Amino acid sequence: MDKVMIGLIQATHELDGGEPVERHKEAAIEKHVKLVREAKARGAQIVSLQEIFFGPYFCAEQTPKWYDAAEEVPDGPTTRLFQELAKELGIVIILPVYEREGIATYYNTAAVIDADGTFLGKYRKHHIPHVGAGGKGYGFWEKYYFKPGNLGYPVFDTAYAKVGVYICYDRHFPEGARVLGLNGAEIVFNPSATVAGTSEYLWKLEQPAHAVANGYYVAAINRVGVEAPWNIGDFYGQSYLADPRGSIVAIGSRDQDEIVIGEMNKSLIREVRESWQFYRDRRPETYQQLSGL
Repeated sequence: MDKVMIGLIQATHELDGGEPVERHKEAAIEKHVKLVREAKARGAQIVSLQEIFFGPYFCAEQTPKWYDAAEEVPDGPTTRLFQELAKELGIVIILPVYEREGIATYYNTAAVIDADGTFLGKYRKHHIPHVGAGGKGYGFWEKYYFKPGNLGYPVFDTAYAKVGVYICYDRHFPEGARVLGLNGAEIVFNPSATVAGTSEYLWKLEQPAHAVANGYYVAAINRVGVEAPWNIGDFYGQSYLADPRGSIVAIGSRDQDEIVIGEMNKSLIREVRESWQFYRDRRPETYQQLSGL
């Protein structure tokens, strides 16, 4: 199967951050189940949700309240629910959630669920930002909530394509993007939560560059809207699918809930890689300094 339809879901989170954690999760899960069903109805075969989809971007503040949002993966209720949904619809789902391991170890994680509902594995975000934004002590305080990922850069052989995952801030680091290509990725999903004034000027620059440098598709997903009470900025949407030439195949709006549908063509991956031969011409023996070891 050379042609695969990709669905990217960008959505607002309407609840105020003062609401109970479970209320946030219930509302977001209900909303996204409907959006996943709509994506399937529009032809999507692989569907990705946005970073920590089942609530607000709570990393704007530092409070232990949000630890209660975390679940085990795959044994938590949200992963199980979306496994059932994937099996029912016959689609692959990239499910970014807040993961708890053991008693109190936390990761920013994406589960990968195959079209028969099988949990294939998970990716844990490697690069964890911790910077101020928006004033009043708000920011991207992710080190308060997440340990750095420790599962490497896996590629999952799904029913429709070989899938890799990078999460939000990871996209600023080309090393992992290359490893995903070396591990066989045909498409890399980057679920994100990023705001205007911080990274928007890079949004359509870095990830198409990863697609070109590594000869695969990149699916970039971003939230939309402003989330109260933090108001750290405008999550500017514009979720898109980029092909191995760096062209944007499909892109969403800046400020609307939307399902972005784009076609992935694996024959283009082969064509581009045969033309440029970046993998053949690499010189890894000269890159030792990059490891810092």
